Amino acid sequence: MSKRAIILVLDGVGIGAAPDADAYGDAGSDTLGNISRAVGGLQLPNLQRAGLGNIAPLAGMPSVRKPIGAWGLMVPHSAGKDSTTGHWEIAGIQLERPFPTYPHGFPAALVRAFAERTGRGVIGNVTGSGTAIIDRFGAEHERTGAWILYTSADSVFQVAAHEEVVPLSELYAGCQIAREILVAPHDVSRVIARPFVGHEGGYSRTKNRRDFSIAPPPTLLDALASRGIAREGVGKVDDLFAGRGIESRHTASNADGIVAIRSWIEHAESGLLFANLVDFDQQFGHRNDVPGFYQALRDFDAALPSFLSAMREDDLLFITADHGNDPTTPSTDHARECVPLLGLGQRVVGVTIGRRETFSDLGATVAEWFAVPFSGAGTSFLETLLAA
Repeated sequence: MSKRAIILVLDGVGIGAAPDADAYGDAGSDTLGNISRAVGGLQLPNLQRAGLGNIAPLAGMPSVRKPIGAWGLMVPHSAGKDSTTGHWEIAGIQLERPFPTYPHGFPAALVRAFAERTGRGVIGNVTGSGTAIIDRFGAEHERTGAWILYTSADSVFQVAAHEEVVPLSELYAGCQIAREILVAPHDVSRVIARPFVGHEGGYSRTKNRRDFSIAPPPTLLDALASRGIAREGVGKVDDLFAGRGIESRHTASNADGIVAIRSWIEHAESGLLFANLVDFDQQFGHRNDVPGFYQALRDFDAALPSFLSAMREDDLLFITADHGNDPTTPSTDHARECVPLLGLGQRVVGVTIGRRETFSDLGATVAEWFAVPFSGAGTSFLETLLAA
């Protein structure tokens, strides 16, 4: 089979508050809309031609009469607003309850079990920004060798360790132990290894982060695998699916991810590419860095023509997101937002694909494209996408 599909997730690039944003404390969040106003208008000509400005009002980006792609908007159905939830929903899984969060730290019994199983003490067990946490506890960690444990507004159990104090292999093994311990009702979405280097007053995180996600129910990836259809990831996608049904090329930045995406489009024979570009979220959204976020959008926009020029007749390219992360709001956390949806390809017509009531419609569309039966949630919009 020569058909191919590409799902590009621009991590955190939402396009307006979801209907239930108030319940998540995210009223007024609008990642793309607020950035467009903050920078005096978006200059993203390639995304504009694809139909981005047709989805919602964006300063500096009026709608175009004949976009080269199909455009729409997806509303989150699952409870929660983290990357795992968003990617799972794209792949057909809808969660009725959010993954648990720990704004006041993890229960003492869990922390004690983690320390006993790993043979190291634990310091921290607080909520905060990773860089601030490392600055706060790094010196004590170097003196004692104890794990630095922390969390955030997301469902994450994050373990930080200095690479010269704790070997990476031990850090990863410790996180795998934590993954085994964290079962319902403490089934957090992800355990994250957060290695760092440097010395007191000058610590910095390295690119050796690893995520250990909770295993999902059967997803689109499993359905494709059952039919022998190739699946490849770029970025943290395999981590979000607990390594099941997909292997990823881990990348150090959006720039590296863009190179990997382009290489797949140029060389892969067939199958699905599921890619995540995390810098929007990790480097800029969580740090309320509006100029940095906008520059990352401009860099992606500049790369888009090289993707399109390498695509074949039986290719579909989807550009979307997993949640919002509005850098213009006081919050430094994810936002409960709708996400943009652009469909591109030689067979795609410039038409609206409307307001989709779940991210799972995208997964259903990809399943139909590959003629794969899939029992997951969602309604395919393939017929609209390819309408004559």
